[in-house]
Amino acid sequence: MLRPRLQPASSGRRRQRGLSLIELMIGTTIGLFVVAGTVSLYATNASSSRRLLAEARLNQDLRAAMDLVSRDLRRSGYWGNAIKGTTITGSGTSTTANPYRGVSSTEADDVNGEVTYQFSRDATEDDSVADAEHFGFRLDGGVLQMQTEEDSWTPMTDSNQVTVTEFTVADNPVELALGSLCTTVCAVGAPNCPTMTVRRYVIRLSGQSVTDTSVVRTLEASVRPRNDQLEGQCPA
Repeated sequence: MLRPRLQPASSGRRRQRGLSLIELMIGTTIGLFVVAGTVSLYATNASSSRRLLAEARLNQDLRAAMDLVSRDLRRSGYWGNAIKGTTITGSGTSTTANPYRGVSSTEADDVNGEVTYQFSRDATEDDSVADAEHFGFRLDGGVLQMQTEEDSWTPMTDSNQVTVTEFTVADNPVELALGSLCTTVCAVGAPNCPTMTVRRYVIRLSGQSVTDTSVVRTLEASVRPRNDQLEGQCPA
């Protein structure tokens, strides 16, 4: 008995192979979103890393500079023969003025500040200020400079990394009358009545990063030199 041949049910349809154009476009779009998110995250992390590095470099440079200025300014006015400023020796009639007493600083509203001073470096004190006993700091063209002798200035900060925008040194002295401590008391304000000046300086230092100008820092410190300034003498 002859039976009719049965054809497969799928013989009348084609099998689909690969992706359609629409599916390919959707997949590509999703992939682009993923790549864009990854690139954005990387760029954000890289920008944050650069800013943190700029902040660290600026903080380090400004703090190192402020520490050096503060430490050196505390030495201003040192004189190996300071006893001569309080007593009369030999046949003299007056005390000897401290040759290192002068400290010159700019006003607080001048951002390009400068401070100069002297202190003794003599192994054997000769009571005179040598070229190598002149010191100071100043701001010049965005670079903080240090004076190492009378006419010699050395850069302290790197202009390729940090721009110093402000350097000021404000003088806030306090004068104390010592006349009441003399054997023969002299009134406050009397000519040549002994006084002691306690010197204080407020240092302000500001700067910004060269690689990222939005990174700005300001430091402020109060410094009291170790050597108070004595003037005048007790009456005979």
